[in-house]
Amino acid sequence: MANGTKERILTAALEMFSQNGYAGTNIRELSASLGLVKSGVYKHFESKEAIWNALLDQMIAYYGENFGSPEHLPPVPDSPEDLVTMTMQMVNFTVHDEKVIMTRKVLTLEQFRDDRARNLATKHFLTGLTEIFTRIFAGMMNKGLIRRDDPSMLAFAYTMPISALIHLCDREPEKAEDAVRKIEAFSRHFIATYGVK
Repeated sequence: MANGTKERILTAALEMFSQNGYAGTNIRELSASLGLVKSGVYKHFESKEAIWNALLDQMIAYYGENFGSPEHLPPVPDSPEDLVTMTMQMVNFTVHDEKVIMTRKVLTLEQFRDDRARNLATKHFLTGLTEIFTRIFAGMMNKGLIRRDDPSMLAFAYTMPISALIHLCDREPEKAEDAVRKIEAFSRHFIATYGVK
């Protein structure tokens, strides 16, 4: 039961932090949303900062398990079409998973307050993506699937438009369907441009 309560606290904290930011979330409201008193939350976490850090740890693990990370790379595609399929699986997870959506909102809000959030935002919105796709494109070059080029520059060119469209989905959720279509069209255009004929 204790682990269940701890998990419930983190789930509620993610929701509140994503809506109100860290400063706008207080333990009394968090406790009340769970039907607990403040001491019930403090039984599991010594402070709001401890909840914050546990939440960031959970976000890192969840994203790494479900999306991939430089430490846990997805497999190198065996065909250009496999790249499109893999990209769209990653995009659909990123755009539709509520936990990931709230995580992006938290990191966007808190990157200016908290160094750890800033570093995670940079990793998830920029450097981690380019690192993953640098390795993927290097592997695809080795398989003769895309033409030889600087894999890090290709990764940057590939991930930045996709990342921008994902952020558009956060700001304007009503445009998500169109944004996902544009991402797929972009992925196919990229393959048509860089794929080996």
